[in-house]
Amino acid sequence: MIRMMRHALHAGRGALCLRSFSETRGEVIEDVLQRTDSARLTNEASLYVHWPYCLRRCSYCNFNKYIPRENNDHMMTECLQRETETLLQLSQVSCITSVFFGGGTPSLAHPSTIAAVLETVSRQANLSDTAEVTLEVNPTPVGRSKLEDFFHAGVNRFSIGVQSLQDEDLKVLGRDHSPQQALLTVAEARRLCPGRVSVDVMFGRPKQSVESWENELSELLRVCDDHVSLYQLTLERGTQLFKQVLEGEVTLPTEEETAEMYLCARKTLHQHGLLQYEVSNFARQNAVSHHNRSYWKGTQYIGVGPGAHGRFVPVGEGGVLREARTQTLEPDIWMREVQQKGHATRRKIQLSHLELLEEVLVMGMRMTEGIDHKHWELFSPQLGLHEVFGTSSDVQELLQRGQLILDERGLRCSWEGLALLDSLLPALLVELERRVSLRLQEDEHAKGQTNRTSNT
Repeated sequence: MIRMMRHALHAGRGALCLRSFSETRGEVIEDVLQRTDSARLTNEASLYVHWPYCLRRCSYCNFNKYIPRENNDHMMTECLQRETETLLQLSQVSCITSVFFGGGTPSLAHPSTIAAVLETVSRQANLSDTAEVTLEVNPTPVGRSKLEDFFHAGVNRFSIGVQSLQDEDLKVLGRDHSPQQALLTVAEARRLCPGRVSVDVMFGRPKQSVESWENELSELLRVCDDHVSLYQLTLERGTQLFKQVLEGEVTLPTEEETAEMYLCARKTLHQHGLLQYEVSNFARQNAVSHHNRSYWKGTQYIGVGPGAHGRFVPVGEGGVLREARTQTLEPDIWMREVQQKGHATRRKIQLSHLELLEEVLVMGMRMTEGIDHKHWELFSPQLGLHEVFGTSSDVQELLQRGQLILDERGLRCSWEGLALLDSLLPALLVELERRVSLRLQEDEHAKGQTNRTSNT
């Protein structure tokens, strides 16, 4: 459960046990539809591609990123293609629903790298002309100058790492762009992909106040497109910012202040037509991130590149259970392993049915729509949401407080509850584990009874 909580704070197919065909026509149709949706869980996947290089390390960042010692873009491109091909063959998915190039700083890559990876995907699986293809962009003059080439390479959505519109804050964060450069990058991205540009902005920054944050949001909303991602600055051990805070050189807002900033942002964005659809994400004109939404819906995703994570069934190896996979972290070692064996999967763990349900629960509850009954049933046909959570006294208390909602639609957080999600999840995870364990015991008991009956 602890591992699941960590996974949720950053961003399977278990043994899908489908109901047998019923004798009534209505239930047969329902079962056929369920089989179609269930088949989609293994036939489709999204693809994440990690470009590990940055020109510098931001003061707050502990992501898997490296300052390149030499230009090995050609080798990196070949290895990204090779691993993409290998893992797609291993998964045997027939359709890639979206592609996301993250990092690191993927806008440092040559546009031909992006085109080569997308071409590899298209050779192995169906990648629709309308599939969402996102590239993270550092809003420097160099990043901006390459946007059109990235667009022609196949990118149709940009995620711009604005982070702040305050010069001093950008310096403290170790960013290498100015507010003006960020605004120019957003404008160019919007020209190329109108309605498909997201901006990342960070709150809880050193010396930031609620009032300054509100003013900054108003300025951002005058230029942003139809999608905004909010991130609270978190202190990570081993970073320069962590050391500065520890030594008293830098102070951060209190928990109460950052909570107020989050609530302020939710209200301000909503007033400007950007509706919240996930804990950190807001969109208007339904310009949601389809790639990230696939994570929150518990669908398969394939991770390519140094340190990338994936969740898919390795059908090509005879697998029937979803695996959690992690690729080798260090780029040089990763490239060597890809050249030797086609991929650099360093760690793979089969997910039990409980672990799969934990992921579906934790990721699904991040969305404002939560988890509907039909979707939950795809992963848990024998234990519905009401059966799992409807009789728990702890969950009932959360329902009575108005923080959770469990009704005919499914399970979700209220407006107030979504801001408290991290404190609500432990009770839900404990109840899920209890109910799944109890069901396993009941099944084992029934099996034992059947065996004793057949032996007499």
